[in-house]
Amino acid sequence: MASVQAVVASSSSICYPASQQRVRFSSSACSSSSANCGGNPLAASSGAVRIYEGLCPSSVAERLSSLNPLDNNILKAGRCLRYQPSRGKRQLVPSAILSNGLFTQTRPDSRRIAPGSHNQEVTVVKVVYVVLEAQYQSSLSEAVRNINRSNKLVNFELVGYLLEELRDSDNYEMFKADMADANIFIGSLIFVEELAQKVKAAVEAEKDRLDAILVFPSMPEVMRLNKLGTFDMSQLGQSKKSSIFKVLKKSGKGANFEENMLKIVRTLPKLLKLLPLDRAQDARRYVMSLQFWLGGSSSNLENFLKMIAGAYVPALKSADIPFDDPVSFLDVGIWHPMAPRMFDDVGEYLNWHGTRKDADEKLRSPDALTIGLICQRSHIVTGDDSHYVAVIMEMEAKGVRVIPIFSGGLDYSSPVQRFFCDPGTKQPLVQAVVSLTGFALVGGPASQDHPRAISALRSLGVPYLVALPLVFQSTDDWLGSTLGLHPIQVALQVALPELDGGLEPIIFSGRDSRTGKSHALQKRIEQLCTRAIKWAELKRKTKAEKKLAITVFSFPPDKGNVGTAAYLDVFASIFSVLRELKNDGFNVEGLPETADGLIEDVIHDKEAKFNSPDLNIAYKMSVREYERLTPYSKALEENWGKPPGNLNSDGQNLLIYGKQYGNVFIGVQPTFGYEGDPMRLLFAKSASPHHGFAAYYTFLEKIFGADALLHFGTHGSLEFMPGKQVGMSDICYPDSLIGSSPNVYYYAANNPSEATVAKRRSYANTISYLTPPAENAGLYKGLKQLSEMISSYQSLKDTGRGEQIVNSIISTAKQCNLDKDVELPEEGAELSADERDTIIGKVYGKIMEIESRLLPCGLHVIGEPPTAMEAIATLVNIAALDRPDDGIYSLPTILAESIGRNMEDIYRNSNNGILEDVELSREITDVCRAAITAFVEETTNSKGQVVNVFDQLGALFAIPKKAPWVAVVQRTRFAAASRDKMRSLFEFLGECLKQVVANNEVSSLKDALEGKYVEPGPGGDPIRNPKVLPTGKNIHALDPQSIPTVAAMQCAKTVVDRLLERQRAENGGAYPETIALVLWGTDNIKTYGESLAQVLWLLGVEPKPDALGRVNKVEPVPLSELGRPRVDVVVNCSGVFRDLFINQVCQSTR
Repeated sequence: MASVQAVVASSSSICYPASQQRVRFSSSACSSSSANCGGNPLAASSGAVRIYEGLCPSSVAERLSSLNPLDNNILKAGRCLRYQPSRGKRQLVPSAILSNGLFTQTRPDSRRIAPGSHNQEVTVVKVVYVVLEAQYQSSLSEAVRNINRSNKLVNFELVGYLLEELRDSDNYEMFKADMADANIFIGSLIFVEELAQKVKAAVEAEKDRLDAILVFPSMPEVMRLNKLGTFDMSQLGQSKKSSIFKVLKKSGKGANFEENMLKIVRTLPKLLKLLPLDRAQDARRYVMSLQFWLGGSSSNLENFLKMIAGAYVPALKSADIPFDDPVSFLDVGIWHPMAPRMFDDVGEYLNWHGTRKDADEKLRSPDALTIGLICQRSHIVTGDDSHYVAVIMEMEAKGVRVIPIFSGGLDYSSPVQRFFCDPGTKQPLVQAVVSLTGFALVGGPASQDHPRAISALRSLGVPYLVALPLVFQSTDDWLGSTLGLHPIQVALQVALPELDGGLEPIIFSGRDSRTGKSHALQKRIEQLCTRAIKWAELKRKTKAEKKLAITVFSFPPDKGNVGTAAYLDVFASIFSVLRELKNDGFNVEGLPETADGLIEDVIHDKEAKFNSPDLNIAYKMSVREYERLTPYSKALEENWGKPPGNLNSDGQNLLIYGKQYGNVFIGVQPTFGYEGDPMRLLFAKSASPHHGFAAYYTFLEKIFGADALLHFGTHGSLEFMPGKQVGMSDICYPDSLIGSSPNVYYYAANNPSEATVAKRRSYANTISYLTPPAENAGLYKGLKQLSEMISSYQSLKDTGRGEQIVNSIISTAKQCNLDKDVELPEEGAELSADERDTIIGKVYGKIMEIESRLLPCGLHVIGEPPTAMEAIATLVNIAALDRPDDGIYSLPTILAESIGRNMEDIYRNSNNGILEDVELSREITDVCRAAITAFVEETTNSKGQVVNVFDQLGALFAIPKKAPWVAVVQRTRFAAASRDKMRSLFEFLGECLKQVVANNEVSSLKDALEGKYVEPGPGGDPIRNPKVLPTGKNIHALDPQSIPTVAAMQCAKTVVDRLLERQRAENGGAYPETIALVLWGTDNIKTYGESLAQVLWLLGVEPKPDALGRVNKVEPVPLSELGRPRVDVVVNCSGVFRDLFINQVCQSTR
């Protein structure tokens, strides 16, 4: 990524003296449209100090991740710092959060029901409830209205809040006021840490006064509020002697909180025998309450309220309020709106489906295309199921049989295997799966178990799509939003399912802000169903009949770079892939014999520019055909006039560049069209793709008839076209352009942030490819000569020539411009021997720094594993990092310890120019490379290829005395290096080597094209995180609630402490008052939040995980422990960081 100008503020503008020790943080606050490269972004109105995202980006991806500029006065996240002259001090004050769909705009007034009777003889009971989603609103409201109409003893006043509404201070104050005179509180699925704390504070303040508190599956600290007579959960998770704790304790991997709650329902009756009678009755009522709540129907909730009010409201204890027992539903099963009942056996369901009188013969056929749907049980039992019905009806109208399953818990891994596979053969009954819950497959909004989910989906082996219902926004809020989906929902229902391998976050239902009921978004459902069917059809079609459209890129345009991508030899890779596909049965008729022949066919010239007449024209599309096949073409005329326009046009037709080989088309993606005026696309709200761009994707889908698209390399323009950031509507251009075509996208493994943009905005199954290994840059010309002169000085410094050599070194260093980095004396200056050594040490240290800088070696070819030399370069870098979490020490650390030194001290002294340690650092580096070279050579054949890694390394570790790396080290002064630590390190390096040379890039593409599940994996730096390897995974970012990690925080502390130490040295011992940082999305994913952790440590705060292990809060470190003043921080967030880590931005402002 290109760099962005940092925003550095003077202390007079935004800082107060460090002695005041205030904690302050400014987060992304203003739109990119309010900033420009030449202006001062801190000159905001009303004296607000804000952090701007996307300032002066030179990367298209970073710039266009904020495609729709907002009004200058709209603050998009967090808080802003304002100076208030009247008070003479600065304060953190909440920023004015306006609409744009970022925060929930609904009010609880629509869920307020007044008692039906004013008769003084009727007892009025006030019930306040807080829920994550709104599906209970309708059935709970109906239950209360039924009671108020018919019951002469009790009426209810009902007030409901959606959890997200409590972010708003006015709503929270209203909530506290309602709690002040409430009788009963009900809470469910309260899993957002900061809001859970708000609920806890408000309810806890009234706990002794309230008649009853019922909290169903939520954060443990909220669950402890439960109170029914003598029954409470105040010791939940704290006393291991508690019977409830024993039931709730996770009994194995994959257990989750709601499943354990259901276990209580089954187990508690046995435990009641061990409790006193009064406690047993109260516990029994809690169990029945949970059964009523999970039952969800209005009749169940009506009886639930009657039972609780009659038993715990003092005025009603003497009254006889009759109620019925809970009506139970299946906890796990299959549901269909046309079926007479729920099914707990897939065979019974299919038998019923095969005899349906309302379905045609095609739909009843056992051979019908079948798609599995995953539904939330709570929506079904509460009757809030119209959006599910709409999806089922749309699928069936298109001739697809569906198997809609549900679960009362939050773990769908077992139901997926139970209902989507044939019980006898264990083969999948479905060709694709669509989750309509929006949540992760295991754990929902609570504690996820992604390995368990991946295992279940891998065994099923079909594409897995995760569609989204709007949860925290009404439909109007979402439609009017330029950002799209609410950030909390992005974290819970987009980022987390991606870790399971989920694809295509298409919003398929909205929510009525008045009734809380879900309703179908028909155009979105049509898009979802059409795309799911196309993925499923890949499972059915033969390889020979499948059509594949490969797209190559040309950005920036007019630079002779058609068919380029980051770190990738594109045409050599395409040739390699097509050769593999041809051998596998795909129709690739006419494929040239070489990659150069492929280039000649498609672009005719290796240096071809996009508008070059040499590009091969594959198709000429008439204007009439274009307008007929492209329904959104009229919308493009505002920016581009009438078609065909000037781009991709011969004046009469729209031109499609590319070449077809049998059933494979290789096309050149058109340019943005804004190359002459790049700011236009960034700032114009009405920006759009041009006619040629739209015609290209229309051709792929509707004329060529592609069964799948393959975007080849990092990266193209499709995913950065105007539209909502996440959760697009049918008028968002990426959604319109991609149409119904499944999208597979080869993406660089080290760029997960932009891969995430492609995944969310172009519905891509992003398959990672290996970036070239990094190798030391080395030295050249004057720098190499300088290194040789320093070597001469080391051997001759004690002779009469030492001073002469130093003068030559100073002169040469200045010629190489090293005086810009190292303070050098004048030539001929009188210097003592120690001063000469210090100067030489500093120059030597700078040369080593230049020499050791890492540069990528060449370009990667898809499907080709690295050579032995490339593997060595990768392993040397992997071995240079300590991994304390895994108990693995770096090789430099091990070698330094063998001579009684600390590697950090050696690095520090080397940086300070201490010649002895500069030489020692160089020696350690050389020994590390030699040891790892000896290690890799054990698995290298005569052609320089790494082979038989498993067999060769197994033999090596079986006889550690013969280990070649030990032999290398023993020949040096580091012979005392710990054998045990080296063994642990090299066993780890052996596993890394196996992954480095694994070749899954082509096989994963084949899996995607055959309609199989592509296993997900993290993207990022394979040096820091070898789990990125092997490549060929469905690349994802990370759980945004998991950063910064403990390891990232430790690294950040080291970096910040060094930075402050240097600043003090340069400023007479004074600490800086303000430091400015840039937060990039890619960097924070690669390092698991190191940059974010640096911000926190400058402020003197540390992240604290919640009860579920999520990083959702920070706590200040006491100044006595910190040992320094807190430092103010100004942060410039990139657009990608803002979109991926909005929670962290908001967390830091707190």
